[in-house]
Amino acid sequence: MSRSKGAARLSSGEPEGAAVLLVGATAEALGPRLALSGHQPLLVRDLEDAIASKPSAVILAPEEEGRIGALRQRFPATPLLLGIASDNLEGRVRCLASGADDFWLTSVGPSDLLTRLRLHLGLQQRRPAQPPEPTPQPLQVADLAVNLATRQVVRGKRVLNLTAREYDLLLLLLRQDGGVLSRERMLDEIWRDERSAASNVIEVYVRYLRQKLEEGGERRLIHTVRGQGYCLAERLPSRDPSSP
Repeated sequence: MSRSKGAARLSSGEPEGAAVLLVGATAEALGPRLALSGHQPLLVRDLEDAIASKPSAVILAPEEEGRIGALRQRFPATPLLLGIASDNLEGRVRCLASGADDFWLTSVGPSDLLTRLRLHLGLQQRRPAQPPEPTPQPLQVADLAVNLATRQVVRGKRVLNLTAREYDLLLLLLRQDGGVLSRERMLDEIWRDERSAASNVIEVYVRYLRQKLEEGGERRLIHTVRGQGYCLAERLPSRDPSSP
């Protein structure tokens, strides 16, 4: 772990403002600007040192994409923002496929990052606090298992790197116990704070989830139920003959 001007030591007292973990040289260079904006920039060389820091967000340089999996396991509910060079379809797809929650543009200075950081921190504050629960039992369908305590998602022997929104959507589907989940319910539960979400946002995220769940050639678990929505089950539920 190192310290530069404007960056805090992980062992120091918590100043006011959000603690933001910076990973990689491009991200670390933004430390002074983040400090001026009221945040607490944290620099680490060893990710094990970051466990005690409990950051509110993690900012990654583009070259640190390979660390997202390890960071997601350590900070399952923390937004991870990956730097990309330009805002295009290829960059966005790469960002989401990596397991990051969002991207920030390295080519336009700190303004884009600060805007996105404020958005994610604001969303965290608006989420209702969940009451403490006893150690939950893992949710499982076929060879897909979700550890609710650690938020780790495993398909067979593969650990899946999901974004926070992908995880929320998967959990919502799992909790239906094989029942059909309507598009309207998905929008209300997952995109409740974003009424301007694109009309195809559900199809896009279902596709992302399917790609990650089936990356190893596994059989499909998320099924489309025409005219009703989606379900997560070992097989597509049989149609009720009394339904229209």
